Amino acid sequence: MVSTAKHIVLGDKGEDIAANHLVGLGYKILNTNWRYIHKEIDIIASKGEFLIIVEVKTRSTGLFDKPNDSVGKRKQEFLIDATQAYIDKYDVDLEVRFDIIYIIVSNDNHKIDHIIDAFAPEF
Repeated sequence: MVSTAKHIVLGDKGEDIAANHLVGLGYKILNTNWRYIHKEIDIIASKGEFLIIVEVKTRSTGLFDKPNDSVGKRKQEFLIDATQAYIDKYDVDLEVRFDIIYIIVSNDNHKIDHIIDAFAPEF
């Protein structure tokens, strides 16, 4: 029997919640867990003239770092690199925006904090 680590199960649940949240707001989900080398983008979506890159952070308690502290400069650089690869591969001609979605999950309940335009890319 294969056992999956609890943090992976929680992360997958958070990404599902985030994707449903985005769809409910009229976003179109283009890809989930898109990989470029060793870098991964949790959710790639579009809405209007934007390509939206979403980093999802899921916790089982209310103890979060300050929102932008959990997506530090190195992670931002990874996301920007992977985004540039995605744009090049699919010839995307949309303005890029980076969002962060924080989710706190407890039992069957969850709380979402969606930070739009959380950091500016340096392409």
